[in-house]
Amino acid sequence: MKLEDIGFYTLSDARAREASATSPFWRCELIVTDRCNLKCPYCRGVRREIRGDMPLAVARRVLELWIADGLRNVRFSGGEPTLYTLAPLIDQCREGGVKRIAISTNGTASLDVYYDLMRRGVNDFSISLDGGCCAVSERMNGGTDCWSGVVANIRALSCLTYVTVGMVFTDDNIADCIEAVRFASSLGPADIRVIPAAQYATALGKLAELPDDLLAKHPILRYRVENAREQRPVRGIKVADCHKCWLALDDMAVAGKWHFPCIIHLREGGAPVGEIGPGMREERAAWVQEHDSYADPICRRNCLDVCVDYNNKCDRRRLRASAGVRGKVLPRPRGGRLAAAVGSERQAGRTTICG
Repeated sequence: MKLEDIGFYTLSDARAREASATSPFWRCELIVTDRCNLKCPYCRGVRREIRGDMPLAVARRVLELWIADGLRNVRFSGGEPTLYTLAPLIDQCREGGVKRIAISTNGTASLDVYYDLMRRGVNDFSISLDGGCCAVSERMNGGTDCWSGVVANIRALSCLTYVTVGMVFTDDNIADCIEAVRFASSLGPADIRVIPAAQYATALGKLAELPDDLLAKHPILRYRVENAREQRPVRGIKVADCHKCWLALDDMAVAGKWHFPCIIHLREGGAPVGEIGPGMREERAAWVQEHDSYADPICRRNCLDVCVDYNNKCDRRRLRASAGVRGKVLPRPRGGRLAAAVGSERQAGRTTICG
């Protein structure tokens, strides 16, 4: 399977082949605020030290460093990022040549807010919709009556730009998942990202019942459902998978004054790699070499299927390059030995977990 076939535009075989501490930044995510107007019960929030709004000067400095390193795709998230003054950051990204400027939003802002962001350069909205009806939506967002407005925004924006619907499933809404996904698809988004909440880390087996004609419209959804049909959970690293996070070489999540291995590690309370500054790439390259993802409970339990597939492919390519056997069929990674074969030493006792 080519990584391009999964449907995430930031992932490709070419990126896996060329990833290094000097390759362009393929995806960076900035948490600009932890403020939110909803109270979703499954939301982890962020660490105490990074709560509140990121000072605008800090956010601009982060973007400056990323753009200087060839930033291709950026995502602004929170909290709810539309509660933050995004305009100067969007302008900076557009003027800096960033190809994709994405916003992760709960969809509750007025349509005029989203239109203004589009005019400035935003060309990707990921909008949360955890239910196919008002009652389920209110249960999932903490009791706010906003479903109709969110639905209208998804329908309108999907006609104008790239929109994905994010659907989180827990015990509270999994019974209605088929109907909810069908409804989300009827709104016209480019794709649908289904995921279990971290507290509900299991295979989304019920989604296997979705019809193939619906899946053909949405490649990311199709990828997840095909995994579900094979009883593969969305989250988790197995012992046979790569134990290195090559993704962190040209991918970054920033909150407060720190950069983190990834957005999931950040949200699950993991420790940062280091502080924001010109040496971040070198720090991340060292972290990749030293860190054992399988020995890290956060990574082992929560790493997403798409990230696991990317890291496995990176590992295979590195072994191929090291062994000088390009083009040969190699066994899939087992126990991180492919990373070890190209000089990456696993240190099972070194984990980056916040207490």
